[in-house]
Amino acid sequence: MALSKVPGSAIKGFANASSYDSNRPSYPSEAVDDLLAKLQIKGIKNARILDLGAGTGKFSQLLAERDEDFEVLAIEPHQEMRKECEAKKLHAVEVVDGLANKMPVETQNNAPKSWEPRSPWEATMKKIMWSYDDQYPRFRHEQWRKVFDKQLSSNPFAIQAADPLFSLPLGEKAVEFVHWLRPEAVWDRFRSLSQIAVLEGAELSSVKDKVYAAMSASHVKRNGNGDLPLHGRVVYAWTSAIPGAPLKNGG
Repeated sequence: MALSKVPGSAIKGFANASSYDSNRPSYPSEAVDDLLAKLQIKGIKNARILDLGAGTGKFSQLLAERDEDFEVLAIEPHQEMRKECEAKKLHAVEVVDGLANKMPVETQNNAPKSWEPRSPWEATMKKIMWSYDDQYPRFRHEQWRKVFDKQLSSNPFAIQAADPLFSLPLGEKAVEFVHWLRPEAVWDRFRSLSQIAVLEGAELSSVKDKVYAAMSASHVKRNGNGDLPLHGRVVYAWTSAIPGAPLKNGG
Protein backbone atom coordinates (compact mmCIF):
# COMPACT_ATOMS: atom_id res chain seq x y z
CA MET A 1 0.00 0.00 0.00
CA ALA A 2 1.71 3.18 -1.18
CA LEU A 3 0.96 6.14 1.07
CA SER A 4 0.92 9.73 -0.14
CA LYS A 5 0.59 11.20 3.34
CA VAL A 6 1.06 10.27 6.98
CA PRO A 7 -1.85 8.12 8.26
CA GLY A 8 -4.09 9.82 10.80
CA SER A 9 -3.37 7.13 13.37
CA ALA A 10 0.36 7.86 13.10
CA ILE A 11 -0.19 11.62 13.39
CA LYS A 12 -2.13 11.11 16.59
CA GLY A 13 -0.07 8.20 17.88
CA PHE A 14 3.21 10.07 17.65
CA ALA A 15 1.84 13.51 18.61
CA ASN A 16 3.73 13.41 21.90
CA ALA A 17 7.11 13.28 20.22
CA SER A 18 8.93 14.41 23.35
CA SER A 19 7.61 11.39 25.27
CA TYR A 20 8.59 9.12 22.41
CA ASP A 21 12.12 10.51 22.38
CA SER A 22 12.48 10.22 26.17
CA ASN A 23 11.11 6.71 26.55
CA ARG A 24 12.14 4.83 23.43
CA PRO A 25 15.64 3.30 23.38
CA SER A 26 18.47 4.29 21.11
CA TYR A 27 20.57 1.78 19.15
CA PRO A 28 23.45 -0.33 20.53
CA SER A 29 26.86 0.82 19.33
CA GLU A 30 27.58 -2.74 18.16
CA ALA A 31 24.67 -2.60 15.75
CA VAL A 32 25.57 0.86 14.46
CA ASP A 33 29.25 -0.03 13.92
CA ASP A 34 28.42 -3.26 12.14
CA LEU A 35 25.78 -1.71 9.88
CA LEU A 36 28.12 1.10 8.81
CA ALA A 37 30.86 -1.45 8.16
CA LYS A 38 28.50 -3.53 6.01
CA LEU A 39 27.62 -0.41 4.04
CA GLN A 40 31.33 0.32 3.58
CA ILE A 41 31.12 3.78 5.12
CA LYS A 42 32.55 3.12 8.56
CA GLY A 43 35.62 5.34 8.85
CA ILE A 44 34.82 7.18 5.60
CA LYS A 45 35.01 10.92 6.16
CA ASN A 46 32.06 13.07 5.05
CA ALA A 47 30.09 10.17 3.61
CA ARG A 48 26.50 11.16 2.80
CA ILE A 49 23.75 9.24 4.60
CA LEU A 50 20.00 9.44 4.12
CA ASP A 51 18.08 8.60 7.30
CA LEU A 52 14.58 7.86 6.01
CA GLY A 53 11.87 7.91 8.65
CA ALA A 54 14.27 9.63 11.03
CA GLY A 55 11.67 10.16 13.73
CA THR A 56 13.04 12.24 16.58
CA GLY A 57 16.57 11.73 15.31
CA LYS A 58 17.79 8.89 17.50
CA PHE A 59 19.83 7.28 14.73
CA SER A 60 20.82 10.59 13.14
CA GLN A 61 22.18 11.71 16.51
CA LEU A 62 24.41 8.65 16.75
CA LEU A 63 25.71 9.36 13.26
CA ALA A 64 26.30 13.02 14.07
CA GLU A 65 28.37 12.13 17.13
CA ARG A 66 30.80 9.92 15.22
CA ASP A 67 34.30 10.91 14.10
CA GLU A 68 33.55 10.43 10.39
CA ASP A 69 31.75 13.80 10.15
CA PHE A 70 28.93 12.24 8.16
CA GLU A 71 26.60 14.48 6.18
CA VAL A 72 23.13 13.29 7.15
CA LEU A 73 19.83 14.07 5.48
CA ALA A 74 17.12 13.17 8.00
CA ILE A 75 13.72 12.75 6.32
CA GLU A 76 10.69 12.61 8.60
CA PRO A 77 7.05 13.22 7.51
CA HIS A 78 5.53 13.60 11.01
CA GLN A 79 5.60 17.27 11.96
CA GLU A 80 5.99 16.84 15.73
CA MET A 81 8.63 14.13 15.39
CA ARG A 82 10.49 16.30 12.89
CA LYS A 83 10.36 19.30 15.24
CA GLU A 84 11.86 17.18 18.02
CA CYS A 85 14.67 16.16 15.69
CA GLU A 86 15.26 19.73 14.55
CA ALA A 87 15.41 20.96 18.16
CA LYS A 88 18.48 18.80 18.77
CA LYS A 89 20.47 20.91 16.28
CA LEU A 90 22.63 17.94 15.36
CA HIS A 91 25.98 18.56 13.70
CA ALA A 92 25.87 18.22 9.89
CA VAL A 93 22.29 16.91 9.97
CA GLU A 94 19.69 18.51 7.71
CA VAL A 95 16.13 17.71 8.77
CA VAL A 96 13.45 17.81 6.07
CA ASP A 97 9.88 16.74 5.40
CA GLY A 98 9.28 13.83 3.04
CA LEU A 99 8.03 10.29 2.42
CA ALA A 100 9.70 7.19 1.03
CA ASN A 101 7.91 7.72 -2.29
CA LYS A 102 8.35 11.48 -2.23
CA MET A 103 11.83 12.36 -1.02
CA PRO A 104 13.25 15.88 -1.43
CA VAL A 105 16.48 14.66 -3.02
CA GLU A 106 17.78 14.93 -6.56
CA THR A 107 20.73 12.55 -6.30
CA GLN A 108 21.42 9.27 -4.56
CA ASN A 109 22.80 9.11 -1.02
CA ASN A 110 24.47 6.71 0.42
CA ALA A 111 15.32 -12.24 7.62
CA PRO A 112 14.76 -11.03 10.88
CA LYS A 113 13.20 -13.74 12.99
CA SER A 114 10.22 -12.64 15.06
CA TRP A 115 11.38 -11.45 18.45
CA GLU A 116 10.52 -13.97 21.10
CA PRO A 117 9.77 -12.59 24.56
CA ARG A 118 12.22 -13.58 27.28
CA SER A 119 9.63 -13.70 30.07
CA PRO A 120 5.88 -14.25 30.55
CA TRP A 121 5.22 -10.61 31.39
CA GLU A 122 6.96 -9.47 28.21
CA ALA A 123 4.92 -12.05 26.28
CA THR A 124 1.77 -10.47 27.68
CA MET A 125 2.90 -7.03 26.52
CA LYS A 126 3.68 -8.37 23.05
CA LYS A 127 0.22 -9.95 22.87
CA ILE A 128 -1.40 -6.63 23.81
CA MET A 129 0.67 -4.78 21.23
CA TRP A 130 -0.27 -7.18 18.43
CA SER A 131 -3.95 -7.10 19.41
CA TYR A 132 -4.20 -3.48 18.27
CA ASP A 133 -4.02 -3.64 14.49
CA ASP A 134 -4.79 -0.43 12.60
CA GLN A 135 -4.09 -2.07 9.22
CA TYR A 136 -0.97 0.01 8.63
CA PRO A 137 2.21 -2.03 8.07
CA ARG A 138 5.07 -1.63 10.50
CA PHE A 139 8.58 -3.02 10.41
CA ARG A 140 7.53 -6.17 12.25
CA HIS A 141 5.06 -7.04 9.47
CA GLU A 142 8.03 -7.29 7.08
CA GLN A 143 6.15 -5.71 4.17
CA TRP A 144 9.27 -3.61 3.50
CA ARG A 145 10.90 -6.72 2.03
CA LYS A 146 8.59 -6.49 -0.99
CA VAL A 147 10.41 -3.33 -2.12
CA PHE A 148 13.44 -5.53 -2.77
CA ASP A 149 11.83 -8.87 -3.61
CA LYS A 150 9.56 -7.41 -6.32
CA GLN A 151 12.52 -6.09 -8.28
CA LEU A 152 12.61 -9.37 -10.16
CA SER A 153 9.69 -11.36 -11.52
CA SER A 154 9.58 -15.15 -11.41
CA ASN A 155 9.98 -15.77 -15.15
CA PRO A 156 13.24 -17.16 -16.61
CA PHE A 157 14.02 -13.87 -18.36
CA ALA A 158 13.75 -11.74 -15.21
CA ILE A 159 17.44 -10.98 -14.90
CA GLN A 160 17.66 -9.68 -18.46
CA ALA A 161 14.35 -7.84 -18.46
CA ALA A 162 14.43 -6.29 -15.00
CA ASP A 163 16.25 -3.18 -13.97
CA PRO A 164 16.93 -3.82 -10.27
CA LEU A 165 18.04 -0.98 -8.05
CA PHE A 166 19.47 -3.03 -5.18
CA SER A 167 21.52 -6.20 -4.89
CA LEU A 168 20.01 -9.36 -3.42
CA PRO A 169 19.91 -11.17 -1.09
CA LEU A 170 19.82 -8.60 1.66
CA GLY A 171 22.42 -8.80 4.37
CA GLU A 172 20.75 -9.13 7.76
CA LYS A 173 21.76 -9.23 11.40
CA ALA A 174 20.25 -8.71 14.83
CA VAL A 175 21.63 -7.43 18.12
CA GLU A 176 19.79 -8.08 21.36
CA PHE A 177 19.90 -5.79 24.39
CA VAL A 178 18.29 -5.34 27.80
CA HIS A 179 17.30 -2.16 29.65
CA TRP A 180 16.50 -2.21 33.38
CA LEU A 181 13.56 0.11 33.98
CA ARG A 182 11.17 1.08 36.74
CA PRO A 183 7.59 -0.11 36.13
CA GLU A 184 6.53 3.47 35.42
CA ALA A 185 9.24 3.80 32.75
CA VAL A 186 8.18 0.47 31.21
CA TRP A 187 4.63 1.78 30.91
CA ASP A 188 5.84 5.10 29.46
CA ARG A 189 7.83 3.23 26.82
CA PHE A 190 4.94 0.90 26.00
CA ARG A 191 2.55 3.82 25.72
CA SER A 192 4.88 5.50 23.21
CA LEU A 193 3.87 2.85 20.65
CA SER A 194 1.60 4.65 18.19
CA GLN A 195 -1.23 2.11 18.39
CA ILE A 196 -1.26 2.44 22.19
CA ALA A 197 -0.71 6.21 22.30
CA VAL A 198 -3.99 6.83 20.46
CA LEU A 199 -6.05 4.99 23.10
CA GLU A 200 -8.13 7.04 25.51
CA GLY A 201 -10.38 6.69 28.53
CA ALA A 202 -11.49 3.26 29.67
CA GLU A 203 -9.67 1.46 26.86
CA LEU A 204 -6.33 3.05 27.81
CA SER A 205 -6.97 2.33 31.50
CA SER A 206 -7.71 -1.29 30.68
CA VAL A 207 -4.44 -1.69 28.77
CA LYS A 208 -2.50 -0.02 31.57
CA ASP A 209 -4.06 -2.37 34.13
CA LYS A 210 -3.06 -5.37 32.03
CA VAL A 211 0.52 -4.15 31.68
CA TYR A 212 0.89 -3.44 35.39
CA ALA A 213 -0.70 -6.79 36.26
CA ALA A 214 1.85 -8.53 34.05
CA MET A 215 4.72 -6.63 35.70
CA SER A 216 3.40 -7.41 39.20
CA ALA A 217 3.34 -11.19 38.78
CA SER A 218 5.37 -13.17 41.33
CA HIS A 219 7.66 -14.67 38.67
CA VAL A 220 8.88 -11.28 37.40
CA LYS A 221 12.62 -10.82 37.91
CA ARG A 222 13.78 -7.55 39.48
CA ASN A 223 17.09 -6.08 40.53
CA GLY A 224 17.92 -4.52 43.88
CA ASN A 225 16.34 -1.22 42.83
CA GLY A 226 13.07 -2.83 41.82
CA ASP A 227 13.79 -2.39 38.11
CA LEU A 228 12.55 -4.88 35.52
CA PRO A 229 14.63 -6.25 32.62
CA LEU A 230 13.02 -5.15 29.36
CA HIS A 231 14.58 -7.03 26.48
CA GLY A 232 14.83 -5.71 22.95
CA ARG A 233 16.16 -6.71 19.56
CA VAL A 234 17.60 -4.37 16.91
CA VAL A 235 17.31 -5.88 13.44
CA TYR A 236 19.07 -4.24 10.53
CA ALA A 237 19.56 -5.03 6.86
CA TRP A 238 21.81 -3.70 4.15
CA THR A 239 22.28 -3.84 0.41
CA SER A 240 24.08 -1.91 -2.31
CA ALA A 241 22.81 0.04 -5.28
CA ILE A 242 22.98 -1.38 -8.83
CA PRO A 243 24.15 0.28 -10.88
CA GLY A 244 25.84 3.22 -9.24
CA ALA A 245 28.96 4.40 -7.50
CA PRO A 246 30.01 2.52 -4.37
CA LEU A 247 28.55 3.90 -1.17
CA LYS A 248 31.97 4.87 0.10
CA ASN A 249 32.33 7.13 -2.92
CA GLY A 250 29.07 8.92 -2.20
CA GLY A 251 26.78 6.78 -4.40
